[in-house]
Amino acid sequence: MDTHLSGRRAVITGGSRGIGLAIANALAAEGVHISICGRGADTLEAARAELAAHGTTVHAAVCDVADAAAIEGYVAEAAAALGGIDILVNNASGFGPGDSEEGWQKSINVDLLGTIRATRTARPWLAQSEQASIIHIASIAGQAASARTAAYGAIKAALIQYTQSQASEMAGERIRVNAIAPGSIDFPGGLWQQRKENNPAIYDATLATIPFGRFGKPEEIANTAVFLASPLASWITGQTVTVDGGQLLR
Repeated sequence: MDTHLSGRRAVITGGSRGIGLAIANALAAEGVHISICGRGADTLEAARAELAAHGTTVHAAVCDVADAAAIEGYVAEAAAALGGIDILVNNASGFGPGDSEEGWQKSINVDLLGTIRATRTARPWLAQSEQASIIHIASIAGQAASARTAAYGAIKAALIQYTQSQASEMAGERIRVNAIAPGSIDFPGGLWQQRKENNPAIYDATLATIPFGRFGKPEEIANTAVFLASPLASWITGQTVTVDGGQLLR
């Protein structure tokens, strides 16, 4: 299936590993020019080299999304490197733990304010695109009670609501805004791999809640992102697509 994405330009925050890198790879495979950011220089360079194998332009920069000046500077730098922006994927997450002050600050500064600032900075370039698409990576934690991750869940819920508000407000500029709410996604070095090693009871209990009997893969989120970013989804905006193997059903 031709997604009609070849030649488009995408900026992906938190794109050096996990879901972000999977989205970057999936878009690059469709011929999209890519910019990614992350906090670790070594991980970022490895991701850049991996993405370069697709043959499209790849730009990568170290950036702390919680730093307002840094994220605004990164997005402007990415737009200059790519010659514009057609797709913005706000994927970076601080994953603030529990209901602690630290948890709230991480979730607010990265997941919410980082998304707001990246979008605000990218908007002038997106408004010039013929097929502009913004995708926020939310979570099923924002769609139901989240006892272990109260701060994270509440901020993801805010992001889901903000997706609707942005979609309404940006429709006049033909900028589509959607969100993806992943369920529990397992990948090397990720949260669920860590829990499998350090807290197998929580890992097993969570696995038992997934009707498909397994954790999700980053590529399954990436496939959804490719669709939402593409003209195939040209009449879809303000929506949150849940990708969780039925996890919320239980």
